[in-house]
Amino acid sequence: MLGVAAAEAPTTTSLRTVSVEGVASEPLAQGANAASATAVYRQAMAAAVADGQAKAEFLAQKVGATVGVAQSVAEGGGGISCTGGGESGYVQYEGEQPDFGYGQPVGGIAAPAAPAVAGAPSSTSSKPRPRKKKKHRTTPAVKAAATSCTLNTQVSLIYTLG
Repeated sequence: MLGVAAAEAPTTTSLRTVSVEGVASEPLAQGANAASATAVYRQAMAAAVADGQAKAEFLAQKVGATVGVAQSVAEGGGGISCTGGGESGYVQYEGEQPDFGYGQPVGGIAAPAAPAVAGAPSSTSSKPRPRKKKKHRTTPAVKAAATSCTLNTQVSLIYTLG
């Protein structure tokens, strides 16, 4: 009888990885259309990937490793917040939403209705309106100009470590 014994070393080595969240914020015009909002969202996602890569490189350096290729990238969604005007400081975003990866627009906000023209006769009234003295309109203009909106997003990244 002839017997053969063989021993094999494990053929796989454990893959070391680092997992990070990249985040970014970009300014967005109040009342932006879908194309503009999507362009800003993509710009923010690119910045979030760069942020995540910088975090991965920092962590890898701290453990004496180098960052390899990305193994996984996941869109983390986002949101839009606006500030300015009013007493609370919060202003609702009135534009169209980009696709944040949730399957449908966040908040379901539709395009804003056209603003009423000051002094124009109402479509439900046949009587002309009496003329009023013109008021100085700096306050609404200042409030509108002070409104600023920010689009925030995040991505999840997993990199190999070398």
